[in-house]
Amino acid sequence: MTVTEAPVDRPPESPSGTGDRTETLGPPESRGRTQIAGRVLERIAGQALTEIDQAGGASRRVLGVPLGRDDLDSGPQVSAHVDGALATVRMNVSVVYPAPVREVTRNLRTHVMERISGLTGIQVRQVDIDVAHLVPPAEHGRRVL
Repeated sequence: MTVTEAPVDRPPESPSGTGDRTETLGPPESRGRTQIAGRVLERIAGQALTEIDQAGGASRRVLGVPLGRDDLDSGPQVSAHVDGALATVRMNVSVVYPAPVREVTRNLRTHVMERISGLTGIQVRQVDIDVAHLVPPAEHGRRVL
């Protein structure tokens, strides 16, 4: 008794013989889509906040009393919403006193927009910044006992 094998449908080999199948798959843009979650943008914005001088995170407060560590060292409070290729970001930050608050927030807003669009390709439509606390400057090398 003779057994015959059924022919197997295989994609044609590339001329180089390396088995590259990109010709049969089509261009990368047509293979699917990539979704970036808002949590990713929150992490990028939080990291961008640490890259700006005179700005930092804002610890959560109850009746004006901080629940965490110092404001500049605490993690940033950031929320982000992605809608297709557009995003909105909301940040709760602290600013070192007596830095000009408008200038610090303007620099922060620009930096966050550039970092998110540069890393993800998502255009940030709006960055809302709430300055929750003014932090006194750290006294370097001076200690009163």
